This record gives sequence, structure tokens and C-alpha cells, in this order.
Amino acid sequence: MEDNSKKRVAMRVHGKVQGIFFRASTQEKAQELGLTGFVQNEPDGTVYLEAEGKTEALQQLEQWAHQGPRRARVEKVEVEEKEELQGFEKFEQRR
Repeated sequence: MEDNSKKRVAMRVHGKVQGIFFRASTQEKAQELGLTGFVQNEPDGTVYLEAEGKTEALQQLEQWAHQGPRRARVEKVEVEEKEELQGFEKFEQRR
């Protein structure tokens, strides 16, 4: 039975967000919030992530993404709500 309270969002984080443990920190935060999905570095220097879970947890992840880990300098976070759930089993870092 599908949980209708779950949502899926995609976020693209701009700024100094690569090479500073942003992916590892995002994974840790997402797992702490009970979210599933993935995070990866993009060739343009941004970090892209997709996450699924409860609305409140997704909002908390978005708030966190505006700060990121200690050494990050986040300039902008683009958020897009996705139509369908992907059924991710865990939250992972991708290359």
C-alpha cells in the first residue's frame, strides 16, 4: 500500500558545494530525517539530489541544504516537486 503522505523533490544546490563533504553530509542528514534518494556532484559544479519521504522531513532537508556543511557556501537552492515516487530503498551518494 502506497503512503500518500510521501512526496519526491529534486534539489540543485549552487555555490561552493563540491569537495567539502557536501554529498556525505547530505546523505547523513537525509538518513537522520528518514528520507530515501540520492545525491551527486554535477559537471557544472552544482550538487543534485532527489529525495522521497514525508513533507515535513523534505522541508527540513531543504532548509538544511541552504546552509550545508560547515565549509559550504551555498548561493542558491532550486527545488522542484516531482510527480511520481521512485521507491528509492535508501539514501546514497552517487558519483
